[in-house]
Amino acid sequence: MSQSRAPAWVVPLMRFGYGARGITYILLGGLVLSAALNGGQAGSTSTALAQLKGQPFGDLMLGAMALGLLAYALWRLICAAMDLERRGKDAEGIVARLGQAISGAIAAGLAVTAVRLALGSASGSGEQGTTTLASWLLQQPMGKWLVIAVGVVTIGAGGYYAVKALKEKYKDHMRATATSEKLDPVVKAGLIAHGVVIALIGGFLAYAGWTSDASEAQGMTQAFETVRAQPFGQVLLGVLALGLLGFAVYCFVEARYRIVPARAGDDVTTLAQRAKREGRRAAARLG
Repeated sequence: MSQSRAPAWVVPLMRFGYGARGITYILLGGLVLSAALNGGQAGSTSTALAQLKGQPFGDLMLGAMALGLLAYALWRLICAAMDLERRGKDAEGIVARLGQAISGAIAAGLAVTAVRLALGSASGSGEQGTTTLASWLLQQPMGKWLVIAVGVVTIGAGGYYAVKALKEKYKDHMRATATSEKLDPVVKAGLIAHGVVIALIGGFLAYAGWTSDASEAQGMTQAFETVRAQPFGQVLLGVLALGLLGFAVYCFVEARYRIVPARAGDDVTTLAQRAKREGRRAAARLG
């Protein structure tokens, strides 16, 4: 298979996957916003999916979500394996592609959860996954340091989302349109909010490793509760909920306007390219 051209089927696979991911985060953001406004537990991506179970055609919707999340998982794994985003084989590129593969694995886990919910064999809490991982790692040679390492990497992944937002790296693969430009502030806020949640989970993992106590490794629910426990916690939780809804918007924007560098032609203009072009024009006028 040519390395200069990706197969056509990866594009609809990507769009379907990002769409399913966006729906998941709409549900999650709604849960967290409800918790901020009315109290109660915020939940996680798994509990967000569980909300579909009691709805009309809930099992059918869960099946569709499972297919969508599986599509996203396949997209990220194929993207990493074939380097469809042209990250390269240097250290930075390898780290980026490893992150893509991890993101795919997480989405695959959510797809399995959606299937189990549809079949009535899962509660949807999903909060034991991080603790189980920490417990298994602690039983391995140098387990304490393995858990700490995973925690640090997870914190780094959260930081990556924030850096991606602040440096506007997401624009490199986003088609320039009037809509994608208008939604840019929402996209940026959503990426930062998602990064905060991921970094908090990484912090729990690192602490679990340091104390050699797997029960300290918690998931999204505890991350939200940690935010709520801070001064003005309800307000902060509400802001975080809006950010997660912004991340859902980011997923939908990706579903509609994201390009695959190994597939897109030279006639496609990205937001990054348009920004550089406008910057040169501004510099020329000043000159």
